Amino acid sequence: MKRILWFIGLALSVQLAAVGLAQYPRTLTDDLGRSVTLKAAPKRLVVMLPSLTETICAMGACGRIVGVDTYSNFPEAVNKLPKVGGLYDPNLEAILALKPDLVLISVYGKLQEPLEKAGVPTFALKIESYDDIARTTRLLGQILNLRSEAERLIAKIQAQVYAVEAKAAATKDRPTVYYEIDPTPYTAGPDSFIGVLIAKARGVNIIPKELGAFPQISPELVVQKNPDVIVLTHPGLADLKKRPGWSGIKAVKTGRICDFSSQADDDLLSRPGPRVAQGLQLLVTCFHGK
Repeated sequence: MKRILWFIGLALSVQLAAVGLAQYPRTLTDDLGRSVTLKAAPKRLVVMLPSLTETICAMGACGRIVGVDTYSNFPEAVNKLPKVGGLYDPNLEAILALKPDLVLISVYGKLQEPLEKAGVPTFALKIESYDDIARTTRLLGQILNLRSEAERLIAKIQAQVYAVEAKAAATKDRPTVYYEIDPTPYTAGPDSFIGVLIAKARGVNIIPKELGAFPQISPELVVQKNPDVIVLTHPGLADLKKRPGWSGIKAVKTGRICDFSSQADDDLLSRPGPRVAQGLQLLVTCFHGK
């Protein structure tokens, strides 16, 4: 009898926990440090960051998105949704016309102010580091009341990354790497999302950690560091040899330059989201030919 009562109690506890998980209103803290209270699970989302769009769709909630930013283009289904501008040029009227019950925004761009004045709740997210992938996915799980889906997605991403990382770990080569985002030049430091991918692909980033996540550097630094491999995510391959001193860089002399300037490749490498393992695979192939 005691055993039966124990099982009944356990079942009730599980049911109560499930009810608790679905309870609204729910107050969460966004990445601007604001307390945001959600009256119910959002059903009409406008999403202003491509990585968030991809994550929500990977959690099986693409159907809740009614509008996206200019750059959201994956999965294919989101290309049929209304585009409402970008980080610094959002179309406020277009967003309001979609009657969202929540707009997911970047911590940059200050979109929260006009939307809050219009009575539309916003939740700001900062997704820039590798660790932000899991953290943000869990937050989205709380926002959308899809916690189990979020945990399954995190486990899937981690398994995919581990499989690619293990492949890279089997190689002896540890090339020094310079990663160029644009010809200014801006690059990626070791602590950035891209920097972590370089390390997981068994490359050695030539950029000093103290310069920051995405520093603008002097081209002379690259000449001085003389990397084995150069990765480009902009269409400037033909101009590299024309830069003073760059014709003598090992990567330029040996042709170990990986051109990932296509939109598809750049998206995989620049978005901290569910396709991170595919971006990592690009770097592994670049560094080790695998």
